[in-house]
Amino acid sequence: MAAEVQEDKEAKKKPKYEPKAKKSIQVVRILGTDIDGNKNLIAGLGVVVGVGNNLSNALIFKLGMNKLKKLRDLTDAEIDTIEKAIADPGALKIPTWMFNRRKDIDTGQDKHLHTSDIKFAQKADIDLMGEMKSYKGLRHSRGLKVRGQRTASTGRGKAVVGVIKKKNPAQAAAAGKAEKKK
Repeated sequence: MAAEVQEDKEAKKKPKYEPKAKKSIQVVRILGTDIDGNKNLIAGLGVVVGVGNNLSNALIFKLGMNKLKKLRDLTDAEIDTIEKAIADPGALKIPTWMFNRRKDIDTGQDKHLHTSDIKFAQKADIDLMGEMKSYKGLRHSRGLKVRGQRTASTGRGKAVVGVIKKKNPAQAAAAGKAEKKK
């Protein structure tokens, strides 16, 4: 009987639940972007800048992969094919309306940009509009709204317009006396 009582006390001391084993966080690198390996293929590709849900779904379909497959389960060869497909989706005969840069200003071709290329192209376009002195370029250069939004009562968060506060009167007087002595 004493052994049973002692076993009951030990049973009460043990926690009622077992802590879950932590998932090992694996990172997969696609086009210079670190992606959590626990994500499935369609959600993971959406993390890459320039690849949205529609394009990632189309790429996976054209490559014949399972969209629910985890990124950590991909082989190096599969990652390489995905990177090549994102770099040139036209090779997989993905429709051009899915590209993010159609009729490029410089070349006139339909392109799909990704990662930092998007930022460079956008900056170059804004600079070109400013050089042409177009309405949008002038609005960009002045930091105003570009697409016809109201400006009378909104958009006051960017530029600070107002009165510059002076120092305390006592501090201003002391600073004035110090300047006179010099």
